[in-house]
Amino acid sequence: MPEFVDDQRCFACGPDNPDGIHLDFEPDGDAGARTTVTLSPHLQGYRGIAHGGIIMMLLDEAMAHACRFIGEKATTASCEIRFRKPAPLGAKLIVRGRYKERRRTVLFLEATVTLEDGTVLATADGTFVSLGQLS
Repeated sequence: MPEFVDDQRCFACGPDNPDGIHLDFEPDGDAGARTTVTLSPHLQGYRGIAHGGIIMMLLDEAMAHACRFIGEKATTASCEIRFRKPAPLGAKLIVRGRYKERRRTVLFLEATVTLEDGTVLATADGTFVSLGQLS
């Protein structure tokens, strides 16, 4: 198994990645993670709309940070995404992840990307494999 090392260069949240998005998650309740982000035009799919892969990354990252806030080091095993509405570039997006349950080493999570007014843009259900407790 490869060694999973956080070298602070993650494209989504790594402060040392000059090309990254630099998401900064905070705890959201006792089993969640939350951040806000405004996506710039270089992350475009169709004109004025964020690329779907970027939205998928936001959802995955929110679930990974929810794992971190419950003290688990984990990696994505699977993720089911539902796109509800296009995510506009230049708008403030709220990204949330939440831990739901655990079965042995498998963690079950969910995530959302919404506009400030609560409009749901995308949701995800994910399973993560625990790599153990954070030290």
